[in-house]
Amino acid sequence: MNTSARLPFPRVLTIAGSDCGGGAGIQADLKTMAALGAYGMSVITAITAQNTIGVQAVQPVGADMIRAQCASVFDDIRVDGVKIGMLPDVAAIAAVAEVLRRYRPPFVVLDPVLAATSGDALALEDTVAALCEELMPLSDVITPNTRELALLSGQKESADEAAWLAQGQALCDGGAAAVLLKGGHRGGREARDCLLQPGAAPQFLTLPRLATVHTHGTGCTLSAAIAALYPCCGDLAQAVAEAKAYLHGALQAAQDWCLGQGSGPVDHQWRQRQL
Repeated sequence: MNTSARLPFPRVLTIAGSDCGGGAGIQADLKTMAALGAYGMSVITAITAQNTIGVQAVQPVGADMIRAQCASVFDDIRVDGVKIGMLPDVAAIAAVAEVLRRYRPPFVVLDPVLAATSGDALALEDTVAALCEELMPLSDVITPNTRELALLSGQKESADEAAWLAQGQALCDGGAAAVLLKGGHRGGREARDCLLQPGAAPQFLTLPRLATVHTHGTGCTLSAAIAALYPCCGDLAQAVAEAKAYLHGALQAAQDWCLGQGSGPVDHQWRQRQL
């Protein structure tokens, strides 16, 4: 008998870029998953040279290798959830979409990290179109910040709440199953996010904004937390609320860190340190 199939913890796969500084990407995802009791697995889509100061270099992983990594995981291990982060080009997006259509994982979080590795505006435009056409229909929730939301909706970035909500609604109208609007870049005294689901009233999630510069990897951490928490509760709104609370605690715990010379990471192990 395969007793491993009866183990209680969720198995969650992150498909994202590697951050050698450990604050974002694959590294942040795996730390988050472990902290929340999930078994994390990874498919690396790009190797980056980055630290708390910035990104110095990016080396995309080829689409065939992305497919091979995914197959190695899916063909052997049950996958309860998937978090998708940095996809460096259209070929990578197509490869991941192909994998999702083949294996049909039960829950997918798409964190649309939008940046063309070449810096070419046309490459970014192609990437946005591919995400909307290939991956958005296969995802259960999308987690854009205000810049990413504007690019996906084809509108200008705005701090105005009405415009922000309208852009999110445009993604729902375009086929998104759910959109978590992240309000961290909008400023104000509160960190105010909003979960939009077709046919449901907007659900606002608000916590006090923390005065900290150590915010590196917050988007990765939040989306990874949702992917780790949802398989246990089966309720998107609950998973999002718990993930936001976890991230808030991680930000708060790292406020006084001096890890590097720039914007440092959050404390993914903050709960364990309190034991």
